[in-house]
Amino acid sequence: MKRVKVLDRRKIGGWTDDGVAELVEQELQETGSDLIVVNTKKSAINLFQLLYKHAEGVEVYHLSTNMCPAHRMKVLDMIKECLPDRKPVICVSTQLIEAGVDIDFGTVIRYLAGMDSIAQSAGRCNRNGTRPVPGRVFIVNPQGENLDYLKDIKVGRDITERILDEFKADPEQFDGDILALKALERYYQYYFYARKEEMCYKVGSNSVVGRSDNLFELLSTNLQSVYGYQRINNSYPKIPLRQSFMTAAKAFHAIDSPARGVIVPYGEEGERIINELCAAIYLDKQYRLLKQAQRYSVNIYPYVFDEMAKQKTIYEVQRGSGVFYLDKQFYDQNCGLSGSTANEMEFLNC
Repeated sequence: MKRVKVLDRRKIGGWTDDGVAELVEQELQETGSDLIVVNTKKSAINLFQLLYKHAEGVEVYHLSTNMCPAHRMKVLDMIKECLPDRKPVICVSTQLIEAGVDIDFGTVIRYLAGMDSIAQSAGRCNRNGTRPVPGRVFIVNPQGENLDYLKDIKVGRDITERILDEFKADPEQFDGDILALKALERYYQYYFYARKEEMCYKVGSNSVVGRSDNLFELLSTNLQSVYGYQRINNSYPKIPLRQSFMTAAKAFHAIDSPARGVIVPYGEEGERIINELCAAIYLDKQYRLLKQAQRYSVNIYPYVFDEMAKQKTIYEVQRGSGVFYLDKQFYDQNCGLSGSTANEMEFLNC
């Protein structure tokens, strides 16, 4: 059942892009297929450009959420065509490839992140267990990586470093396997203890709750609501269930960061959808087109959206519609949404 061997290759000062590229080339000679999973879109595009420029006779692909879903699926299909035929292939991806993707690489290189992410990435290595030797999963620490805007990854990375140090000092306490249950259990103990104050999901006075509270309280004892009722009515509520289910539901957001979708002109289909939306007489009735547009859309953060609108790289399909599309020259056919003209290959780093 052991399909992979995990190799801790952290080093003082961290790995440069050139160093990672050298490791990729070495492993490509050994296994014929490399997957490099990075933490940021900036890292993905920088490493992709480096490998794409120097890799001769090798298919090099990029995957990130700067690409619309239709684009990503097309790239995954092309990679899957290469792998069974043992064609040399390299894929540089953000963590989007870690879940729900059935793909089998000979080597995986994972930028240091949470143990859960490393385990997921390892699941893309020798996935089918058909290779004569276990696949290799390298953990590397990139030089100068900025995770200030990716708190979950940053916290996970720091705790993983602690686990890796403990494993290095005494592998037997984890049964000699860094991906074994004991290691993952220790990781989650550290992870949730470090974030125990956040795990109750606090809400503030500007939320629908209207006061400082947390979702854990709203769904358990709900004391503030009970005391508020008591002050007004001079008695405790007579109902057995005193939780504020509806309020908690309204306050909860599965994804905390708001983003706005922009339709991108990927391929003939993406351009067709944009053209038809621009020409539609009754846009609010174009349900079919708007549904199709979801596969050709990229989500961007509000401050990026505002900057792109200011620079006139995105436009409304019709005035006042709230539906926006990207200027064709700012979508690259290899890497997706671009911060400048696609030919310049300078991509958004957010």
